[in-house]
Amino acid sequence: MEETITVKKGGLWKYASFIVVIVLVVGVFMFMNASGGKATGNVVNGGETGAQQVTLSMKNNNYYPNTITVKAGQPVSITLDKSIQGCFRSFTIKDLGVKGYSQNPSQTIDFTPTKKGTFRFACSMGMGYGNIVIE
Repeated sequence: MEETITVKKGGLWKYASFIVVIVLVVGVFMFMNASGGKATGNVVNGGETGAQQVTLSMKNNNYYPNTITVKAGQPVSITLDKSIQGCFRSFTIKDLGVKGYSQNPSQTIDFTPTKKGTFRFACSMGMGYGNIVIE
């Protein structure tokens, strides 16, 4: 006595198609966010005040770019754009004695770095952070 097993072909294709779509969506998402918020950026010199202008935004729950480069002895003006929320608006560079709160993008955090090196910047709670390289 032989037993016959029947497999529906249509059902298997539904699951395979679903898995392929999920893999593609995840792949595209990972590709688009490959930088992980660790891109570096340089400042634009000049502006109305002659200061080195830095604009930070928020990406992947951190400051972006999270590494900035400025020149020692020249004023720096940091703008926190409208994407930055909560405690990230309270900006500090502890080792340089820089503390500032920017309620909106029109309020800048201004200072003149005198020490060369790489220093950590962060929000008041340390949840968002990055590095400022002073050359």
